[in-house]
Amino acid sequence: MVESQADEKKYHTTVVTGALNDLHVLGIKVLEYFLEKEGFRVVFAGAWLTQEDFIKAAIETDASAVLVSSSYGMAEIDCAGMREKCRESGIGDLLLYAGGNVTVTRQQQSWEDVAARFRNMGFDRVYPPSVTPEQVIADLKADLALP
Repeated sequence: MVESQADEKKYHTTVVTGALNDLHVLGIKVLEYFLEKEGFRVVFAGAWLTQEDFIKAAIETDASAVLVSSSYGMAEIDCAGMREKCRESGIGDLLLYAGGNVTVTRQQQSWEDVAARFRNMGFDRVYPPSVTPEQVIADLKADLALP
């Protein structure tokens, strides 16, 4: 895990980021930059992570949210059961976001259908590759009731 080096007093809350079963981290690294500029404490848990790796990092850092990145198109499979594992670990209310190229079949279905499946898996938000950091940050602040 790599924590951001910004001033502790500036942080609104801690978020854990990383790539689930994927090595591609460029998108999440860009998002981290913007999160830190907004005052979030960002903990990069790494790449090629399991659900358990994310949950362990969230528990160790007392995170309020986990932001899962996936670029290889299999996040729908990789994310299945994550909310249940969070509940079993005692962090069931943790915000779960997923983003990137989360499904390889996106061209054959509407984004609304993809997002609905992630919500049914217990994810609070899911984003397409075209999402802006500003949108993710606005949603995170709204979901955490931050100014």
